[in-house]
Amino acid sequence: MKRREFIAGLGSAAAWPIAARAQQPALPVVGYLDTGSLATRRATVAGVLRGLSETGYFVGRNLEVVYRWAEDRLERLPSLVADLVRRQVAVIIAVPDQAALAAKAGTKSMPIVFLIASNPVETGLVTSLNLPSGNLTGISTLSIEMEAKRLQLLHELVPAATAIGFLVNPTNPAVAETETREMQDAARALGVHLLIAHASDVSEFEAAFGVLVRERAGGLVVSTDVLFLSHPDQLAALAARNRVPAIYRDRAAPAAGGLLSYGTDLIEARRQVGVYAGRILKGEKPADLPVQQVIKTQLVINLKVAKALGLAIPETRLATADEVIQ
Repeated sequence: MKRREFIAGLGSAAAWPIAARAQQPALPVVGYLDTGSLATRRATVAGVLRGLSETGYFVGRNLEVVYRWAEDRLERLPSLVADLVRRQVAVIIAVPDQAALAAKAGTKSMPIVFLIASNPVETGLVTSLNLPSGNLTGISTLSIEMEAKRLQLLHELVPAATAIGFLVNPTNPAVAETETREMQDAARALGVHLLIAHASDVSEFEAAFGVLVRERAGGLVVSTDVLFLSHPDQLAALAARNRVPAIYRDRAAPAAGGLLSYGTDLIEARRQVGVYAGRILKGEKPADLPVQQVIKTQLVINLKVAKALGLAIPETRLATADEVIQ
């Protein structure tokens, strides 16, 4: 996507001069609903706009996008959904799980395309993956199902650890509860004690690390919750300061100074959301679009951080990594 198209996509028609808008034909409007803010979701927006462009929709040319940001205040979601419904947008893009659930509660007829980490059938978003029915469809990154693998990868690097921390967001039970069950089963299989630390806001990150340090956690698995995906710099800095080996969901964390990450390809997931929104704009119905599950995974290791922590990465693991940051 060209830079000017991306920049245009971050605005809305509300910012255009009135005279200029008067000369424009009516454009289809996509409503973008997110629990976070533009500052933490630029990569997500860029991916969605890329997918829309692949279906022939470009912001400012033949499409308008209006953004509604909860800015981590989940209580705002119902009113944001109500506003999009009042505007009669052509489709709502909802990111992540909490936004999707709020959108479903707010409209039974307006098309919704979601991007979530949980299983949409288990959370009640759709009745079936192949035949979602109703007015919702979207993309699941299968992130929750990979928690056991993340714990296994971390345990390889800290085999002597008797306790491993798990950082979760309690305000997102659709993700937190399922992930915690997965992690507890995996921890028992490995013979390690799982220490649960909570953070529902960036301001609580430091206190959560304090708990892990006091409890002598030998490592940390960071939940796939979008709160943590949105703040890789802060998490990586806290892990480095407290010398806690940590594994994350997305490449952005090791790129910011974290130890390693393992998860599905978020770039592809975001693009697919935009493609689905474009297909709905062209006339397809959500009920006819199967929920897609992204299965391509990426393992990224920051070798410099591993050396700073005194950890030896097995050569066999380095050979299987998709990227090694020196």
